[in-house]
Amino acid sequence: MVSGDMMKFALLRIALPAAAIIGIAAAPALAQRPANPEQRIMILEQQLAASQATALRLEQRLDTIERQLQQLINHSETSGHRVGQVESEMRRIRSDVDTRLTAIEARAVVAASSEPLRQESPAQVQPDVQIASTSAPELPSRNSGSAATATSDPGEDAYSEGFRLWRDGNYGQAITALRAFTSGFPTHRRVSFANNLIGRSMLDNGQPRPAAEALLANYRSNPKGERAADSLFYLGQALVKLGQPAQACKAYGELEDVYRASLRDELKQLVSKGKAEAGCS
Repeated sequence: MVSGDMMKFALLRIALPAAAIIGIAAAPALAQRPANPEQRIMILEQQLAASQATALRLEQRLDTIERQLQQLINHSETSGHRVGQVESEMRRIRSDVDTRLTAIEARAVVAASSEPLRQESPAQVQPDVQIASTSAPELPSRNSGSAATATSDPGEDAYSEGFRLWRDGNYGQAITALRAFTSGFPTHRRVSFANNLIGRSMLDNGQPRPAAEALLANYRSNPKGERAADSLFYLGQALVKLGQPAQACKAYGELEDVYRASLRDELKQLVSKGKAEAGCS
């Protein structure tokens, strides 16, 4: 009996908290307590098992809620990081685009000032040749009846071949020949002429953008060259063809500011005509 009483007492100590968890629903069962101690023990054990199962389910639900909450937190942090990366990339792209546009606009402004008026016929080509020869002829003179005879200057002959190709409308071949000349004779006085004529060949071949770049490069690389001023003028012509008359006016203005004292009369007339066509104020 002593051991039975002790076991009953221990079970009662465990069962009392369980009865508190069960709450009001267990109250009627306690009110109708069986007289038989063994039945009471069985009932208490059943109630204890039920309370433990309920507690286990609650604990499992809590664990599930905690996992879901953690997943939401992780997803929010990941999304925030991705949004930050996207915003950073957008800022980088916008900055890169702005830089490129600025560079293109700057190149176009200067390049357009050196683009030549398109020659539609051989009759229109000759005036440009005459104008260019005012201070230093584009094509060196030959002795009468010896056009096919080479001069004593191989560089002059190489340049002259490129010039004749341009004059005859063979623009692609002219560009190749003139580039070969500048590469083979980089210090020759005709280099400024050749680079200017390369740009004009591109322009006459319907390529105003590369023509503008070539003409601008000739002006910038050798501003004291004999055809640097011409390259600025034809750059303005190229800008007009590229649909940028305002930039062409800036090129013409720079030409006058830099070369006003040394500008040939024929080139002055071309600049005045170009400014009128571009609507310069």
